[in-house]
Amino acid sequence: MSIFKIFGQDNDGPGDVKAVRDALLRGIKENLQKSEGGEGRNIKGINLFIAASGSDKHMYEAAVYQGEPEKFKDEVQRIADDFDIGLPGNWEMEVNFDEKFPPEAVKLADINAAMFIRTKDHVIQRSGSAYIRVLNGEAEKPVYVIKSDDGKLNIGREKRAQVEGGFFRTNHIAFPGDVNNEHNKYISRQHAHLEWNNEKGCFMLYADEGGIPPGNKVKIRSVTNDNLVKLHSSLIGHQLAEGDQIILGETAVIEFSYKKGK
Repeated sequence: MSIFKIFGQDNDGPGDVKAVRDALLRGIKENLQKSEGGEGRNIKGINLFIAASGSDKHMYEAAVYQGEPEKFKDEVQRIADDFDIGLPGNWEMEVNFDEKFPPEAVKLADINAAMFIRTKDHVIQRSGSAYIRVLNGEAEKPVYVIKSDDGKLNIGREKRAQVEGGFFRTNHIAFPGDVNNEHNKYISRQHAHLEWNNEKGCFMLYADEGGIPPGNKVKIRSVTNDNLVKLHSSLIGHQLAEGDQIILGETAVIEFSYKKGK
């Protein structure tokens, strides 16, 4: 029995972090070489898809410097420079874990990963669903299922709320104002909204007029790094991650999750 089998490792795949990283970079290099000679100027970004679970996932996370995404991007940039690919200065590198490979993605050799090169005219058409759970405050429903094709999903006080200019706004995640719940009264009628971002393959949270200073605020407590993020602009969104808790106003809290039974 080989040493790979003893430790539960597939002897057809990389056996350590360095080998995983080398295989990923080799696969990326082979695909980028098609744009050799300065032809990479139309590349908008590279999406790397990794299907790994259990102990393997930790090895893959270390291979792409999870938590320090710029380090892996820098290694890809060096490959591009070596082959005079001419990537634009604002190109993006995205790593996606535990996802099915999109049909447009190219499977990399010798590694459980695939990649897709995004250009200005071609993006991956992806979809997703998630759950919004009310932890503090009283909404019309305790749990909301949101989907990528739902469009813009408004969050605020009252289902039909009159806003500035006399117009009415529909809040899809609504906190009634006529209930005896102290947390609801600090939520604005036009507090925030959710939208699916197809390029990133995730849900984004945006503050609306009533959710940015000096009015009521939107804050996010991320479970991944325990940082408190405050939204100060209605134009800059926050990429939601598993377990993020969103504070609306003073004390109302909703939680974002991709898991149905959490």
